[in-house]
Amino acid sequence: MITASAAPRSKDAPVAHIHAIGTAVPPHDVHEAFVRWAEPRLESTRDRALFRRMAARSGIEHRWSVLAPPPGGRSPTDAGGFYASEPLPPTSRRMAVYGEAAPALALEAIAALERQVPLGGITHLVVASCSGFTAPGIDQIIARRLGLDAGIERTLVGFMGCYAAVAALRVAHHIARSDSAARILVVTVELSTLHLVATDAIEPLLAMLQFADGAAAALVSAEPHGIALERFFATTVADSETLIRWSIGDSGFEMHLSGEVPGRIAAALQTPAVTEAILDGRDPAETRWAVHAGGRSILDAVETALALPGSALNTSRSVLHRFGNMSSSTLMFVLADMIGERGDGVALAFGPGLAAEGFAFAAA
Repeated sequence: MITASAAPRSKDAPVAHIHAIGTAVPPHDVHEAFVRWAEPRLESTRDRALFRRMAARSGIEHRWSVLAPPPGGRSPTDAGGFYASEPLPPTSRRMAVYGEAAPALALEAIAALERQVPLGGITHLVVASCSGFTAPGIDQIIARRLGLDAGIERTLVGFMGCYAAVAALRVAHHIARSDSAARILVVTVELSTLHLVATDAIEPLLAMLQFADGAAAALVSAEPHGIALERFFATTVADSETLIRWSIGDSGFEMHLSGEVPGRIAAALQTPAVTEAILDGRDPAETRWAVHAGGRSILDAVETALALPGSALNTSRSVLHRFGNMSSSTLMFVLADMIGERGDGVALAFGPGLAAEGFAFAAA
């Protein structure tokens, strides 16, 4: 059974707009280093061949990490690096890095946003992150370092996974619709590479092959500019809660990403109730698509299920190629590349549940 819902629309309420999006990634490319580290861990010739094939077909060229290689090394798994010896660092040490590096990377994305639009008069701060915890929260840290008013309204969206950007934008959408003078700073920041797991099992290694670090920041208000947020929707595939799991272990957060996910997504997208909730009468071939670049197989599943033209997901595939899957930040990177384009669109992201969330949008 699949359930789907879309938020009701009011013609009288203001329309929220994303004015601009700034993005940031760390300077350390770890993709090839991870492939070199992971493949020898697989004992069987068959698994090693499968891993090589999947890495070559992943559509990913670069993945960026806040973890620097040691002097003279190429990877945090080299001697002297963060992951140099096993057992790998405990969750406490990884969270200490998160508490320092996550706000710093978020501030880089905010600086990139400020180079595009002025950020004076911010009234609300919405932050999404699922790859770490700290208290005071990174929303408070970001607000303090930006010098925002101590009374600013803050919302922290935590542990929702890859569709958390949609949840953060939905919060901003409701704020802007209820207060036309609000200026909302929306931030996503994820440090997925803090969660390397020492394993010889192919499924978690293939999951880790996708993930990377990245941050994004957007200015949202009711003033017409950029992208208009028109309608939010949510879809849940029942009996699928075990397919994507993100649990806290003693050595980092442990990701479980089932190979069934692309097929279940495709089946859900072909269900009439889900299709209607997402499209609301739009022609998929005439729609711009901002799809979370969760992996090549997921993008292929969306393209096939909705019978999209071959170029429909080019922006998502480009983000995947350049940055990998940055969890909640990924969709923001896709939207950043699409701002300024003409035409109506649909944003769509997937995550634990198995759930999909998204929204319709249009050029302002």
